[in-house]
Amino acid sequence: AISTEETRYYLNGVYMHVAEAEDGRMLRCVATDGHRLARIDAPLPAGAEDMPGVIVPRKTVGELRKLLDDGEADIAVSVSETKIRFATPDITLTSKVIDGTFPDYTRVIPQGNTRRLEVDASDFAKAVDRVATVSSERSRAVKLQLDEDRLILSVNAPDSGAAEEELAVAYSDERLEIGFNAKYLLEIASQVDRENAVFLFNSSGDPTLMREGSDTSAVYVVMPMRV
Repeated sequence: AISTEETRYYLNGVYMHVAEAEDGRMLRCVATDGHRLARIDAPLPAGAEDMPGVIVPRKTVGELRKLLDDGEADIAVSVSETKIRFATPDITLTSKVIDGTFPDYTRVIPQGNTRRLEVDASDFAKAVDRVATVSSERSRAVKLQLDEDRLILSVNAPDSGAAEEELAVAYSDERLEIGFNAKYLLEIASQVDRENAVFLFNSSGDPTLMREGSDTSAVYVVMPMRV
């Protein structure tokens, strides 16, 4: 469990630091709101070996995304214990960093999930979106029923009806029923650039891990909902 004080850091910013990964030292960014988590690794840029870990405010990250969307120019990043600066040839963005110690996110990432589902990411996202439209609440829980190479997605909304859709998938473990916030599933699936998304489950009450195929540089964790 994450304490209220720790959650403050999760909600307010993105933790950027140098981390040890399977392929050596990487630049790692982590963000979570207590219900879902994203951890992204990238090759360590030159000069970043001694970079201190910093928590970049969420608003700053939003502004940085606008800079990145405007072109493909290299960005020079300068970091101190109190500030961070992102600079392109035309624009410089300077921000304070959040004062505090980011909690141990590694304990949130499941290590023993063995039930493996592989599904076309685009087909999965479209199916989630279709069944979720039956409810006016976009955060309505979507139930996933997993059986031998079959996935049934369903939503039951007492005020507006029910919807169900079936997908052919790669799944060979025990039968499993688990529910998730539809919005979270859609947001995670939208980040998958590769064709297939891989979900790793443990039980209906435990966090689920998702990644893009065999690529482990991007890992997403989402907490289930009761359905």
